[in-house]
Amino acid sequence: MKRFLSVLLMVAIGMGMLAGCSSDVGTSEELSAAEVGEKIQQTVSFQNMKQGDLEKLQKLYQIEAGKVEDFILYTASSNVKAEELAVIKVKDASDTENVIQNIQQRIEAQTIKLKDYRPEEYFLIEKHVLKTKGQFVLFAVSKEVDQIESVFDEAMK
Repeated sequence: MKRFLSVLLMVAIGMGMLAGCSSDVGTSEELSAAEVGEKIQQTVSFQNMKQGDLEKLQKLYQIEAGKVEDFILYTASSNVKAEELAVIKVKDASDTENVIQNIQQRIEAQTIKLKDYRPEEYFLIEKHVLKTKGQFVLFAVSKEVDQIESVFDEAMK
């Protein structure tokens, strides 16, 4: 009986150690937009971009503050550049469609603004990524849009 209890105890301790060593961050619902942004920043440099606040988020995308749980926003340092990165976590996944529509309006405005004036920036807008996963919305305009999308997809697994 003692031998059985000692084996059982060792198994329990081993299971506890394995559970404690797990590197899984959790589901995408447990992630914050800041954590997703950090993962993206490990792959892509935001050096030539400036970080935006809630006021800038509302100005660019007309998103109600009460619908946003968390976000990161980076925009080009100049208004003649198209680079933008937004990772928005809405409080309710049903609001993602509204956020997508508002970002589409931003894309249309930037397209009109840059199409004839800055063709190389217009090209970036044409190759943008706009997608949702659960409560998250990703909007990226960048030369490195493929890497950004890949990191976002990986984070959402």
